[in-house]
Amino acid sequence: MSDQKMDSERRNLILATTAAGSVAVVAAAVPFVGSLAPSERAKAAGAPVEADIGNLKAGEKMVVKWRGKPVWILRRTKEMLASLETTKDSLADPDSKEPQQPEYARNTQRARPNPNPDTGKDGDDYLVVIGICTHLGCSPSDKSAEGNWHGGFLCPCHGSQFDLAGRVFKSQPAPTNLEVPPYKFLSPTRILIGDDSGAGTSSEA
Repeated sequence: MSDQKMDSERRNLILATTAAGSVAVVAAAVPFVGSLAPSERAKAAGAPVEADIGNLKAGEKMVVKWRGKPVWILRRTKEMLASLETTKDSLADPDSKEPQQPEYARNTQRARPNPNPDTGKDGDDYLVVIGICTHLGCSPSDKSAEGNWHGGFLCPCHGSQFDLAGRVFKSQPAPTNLEVPPYKFLSPTRILIGDDSGAGTSSEA
């Protein structure tokens, strides 16, 4: 065998070995990078979830998943917020005194203010609630304003009614208001659901 042929075979062997090593490095790196993001199992166990509300217009609602549950984020209009004062006498727990929600949800809006300098006091227009009826776990649907009804949510299973702050009306099957999950504003356009640490408890109602 000539020296030239041996050099050619040696060069091919080195190239093949280098390529195999590169593939192994990439294969090892992909699972590592993937491990940096919350897994579906971690999300299901309660890992916090971010929601981008930058494009949510007044009157619109979006739904995100947290712990396998639907979390509603409703940006209420000024008219919706005004209606909350007119329903108090008809509600079972208008001041949200039942201890199934955070301290900052114990106000008429059941919300914490959004630190958006453009909205000022209207920052509490965002309602964040778990969209599951507190009776038997059905998911209520949106109900438009009509007659003496100012709008809110109606459970299709057993008829429980909630206002636009997720507060249950009197004499309904649901025993308590819709649950407010722990949450905080990361910025005027981003909400973190599942973690309210360091955000304080003031409702500023």
